[in-house]
Amino acid sequence: MASPLASAKRIVLKIGSALLVDPATGEPACAWLNALADDVALARGQGKQVLIVSSGAIALGRRVLGLAQTKRLEEKQAAAAAGQARLMAAYEAAFSRHGIPVAQALLTPDDTERRRRWLNGRATLETLLKLGAVPIVNENDTVATAEIRYGDNDRLAARAAQMISADALILFSDIDGLYESDPRHNPHAPFIAEVREITPAIEAMAGDPGALGSGGMRTKIEAAKIATRAGCAVAIMKGGGDAPLTALANGARATWFLPTATPQAAYKSWIAGALKPQGDLTIDDGAVTALKAGKSLLAAGVSQVSGAFEKGDAVRIVNGGVEVGRGLARYDAAETARIKGLKSADIAAALGYDAGGVIVHADDLVLSC
Repeated sequence: MASPLASAKRIVLKIGSALLVDPATGEPACAWLNALADDVALARGQGKQVLIVSSGAIALGRRVLGLAQTKRLEEKQAAAAAGQARLMAAYEAAFSRHGIPVAQALLTPDDTERRRRWLNGRATLETLLKLGAVPIVNENDTVATAEIRYGDNDRLAARAAQMISADALILFSDIDGLYESDPRHNPHAPFIAEVREITPAIEAMAGDPGALGSGGMRTKIEAAKIATRAGCAVAIMKGGGDAPLTALANGARATWFLPTATPQAAYKSWIAGALKPQGDLTIDDGAVTALKAGKSLLAAGVSQVSGAFEKGDAVRIVNGGVEVGRGLARYDAAETARIKGLKSADIAAALGYDAGGVIVHADDLVLSC
């Protein structure tokens, strides 16, 4: 089959501790990171945007703080705080060779589960990508607890891919893909090159976690379920060699989990069917025409506001009592009521700040007719 990587414009790479940290020294694996930066620079030269979800902070922090192990939560959090600086310094050194800026983004589950924070996080990551930076995403381990955390960066990578509507998520691993049984125990286990549907039989093929990282094949399949539902293809491949992304593009062995829709279609379907509207925006005929032409809903086109919605909540868009569409609000109900009917230039005076004239962006809008 044709690799989904060839057509992907936005790619998320998930990199585990075993690749980033030299097990003999506890220091960053700089040679591997330099090769990765070369790989990413080549992909960017082909018009692709890349976001990296990176483990490694705790493993590096152990070395900094002289901790042989980090069993207690507070020790893990301390190691994460110390190691994150080392991790970002290593990424910055690798990517600066190509003049590519990197940017740290620490997330918690609330950032990808609560719509307001999700919308803010998405806007930040989108802006970084548009400005030519490579975001380096990690879980905010310094504040996360055992009860409130992702638990592994495979799922975090899937949520990040969902957040930015990525086309492909590459999970670099210590194994080259999915087998019908663990190849470490059964060297004759059949290899699975392509998965079109994640069935219970596929899930049963998952193995145990590795020694250094917190994830394993089971978490990778869970991540694939999240990402493919968002329209993102997922590859599991061995990441230990030089230039693994280029190797994948050239046909290196990997298991591809295929989505059933594009990222945009999956996102629009989520808005249309999975979210309960928290309010209504009544718009004029001119705004209806603009929306049907693919434009965003501006404050100037809104004539009435009802409901008690927050920023990021779903709202219905109506005209003459008929639903025209649904979308995610970029202002809350009280703010929208204060700026309805206003031109963009007048919003700052009405609110005391200016977050733009868009009430519902075209990217976050689904038309009903």
